[in-house]
Amino acid sequence: MLRGIDVSAYQSSTYDTDGLSFVFIKATEGRSYVSPRLAAQTDRARDAGLVVGFYHFLWPGNLTAQAEHFLSKAPERKGDILAVDWETTGEGTRASNGEKDRFIRKLKELRPDNRIVLYCNRHFWLNVDTTSYAGDGLWIADYVTAGKPRIKATWRFHQYTDDPVDTNVADFASKEALKEWAQGA
Repeated sequence: MLRGIDVSAYQSSTYDTDGLSFVFIKATEGRSYVSPRLAAQTDRARDAGLVVGFYHFLWPGNLTAQAEHFLSKAPERKGDILAVDWETTGEGTRASNGEKDRFIRKLKELRPDNRIVLYCNRHFWLNVDTTSYAGDGLWIADYVTAGKPRIKATWRFHQYTDDPVDTNVADFASKEALKEWAQGA
C-alpha cells in the first residue's frame, strides 16, 4: 500500500511529504471557488516527486460550467489524476447520481489523457449511489484500518483518517505502478 494525503486551503502549503507517494489537492468548488493554496501546494508536491491529483467539490447543477471551471484551474499534465469530490454541500444539497456521472463523463471528454476518479464516503457509495460509476477508479472514505474499507467494490484509493490530516492509501504495488496507471488513461 502506498501512502498519501489530500489537502485543501485548510492545510499548509508546506505540508510534510516524507513517506508519501501521492497527494490530492483541492483545486475548485462549484463554478467560482479556487483554492488560494492551489499553486503553492502543487509546487510542493511536484518538488517532492509525488504523483499529483486535483479534486473538484461538486455542486448540483451547471455541470459543464463546473467542469470547465475545474479544468481551467487544474494543471493540464499527463500523469496527473483528476477527482470528483461527491458529498453533501455546505447548504445540505448534493449532486444527483446522474449529475455525478455526467460530470465524470464531461471530464473524460475534455481531458481524455487524464485518469478520472470518484471520491465519496462509504455512506454515499452504499446508500446514495445507484449507478456505481466511478470513472477510472473509486477513492473511498471510510475511517477504519488503512486499506480495509468496508465495501465490496474495487477501489484505488482509501481515505482512512482525517487526524491530523486526510490520510490515504493507494492500492498499487509500487509508486512506479501508480505512475504507470496514472499515465495510461
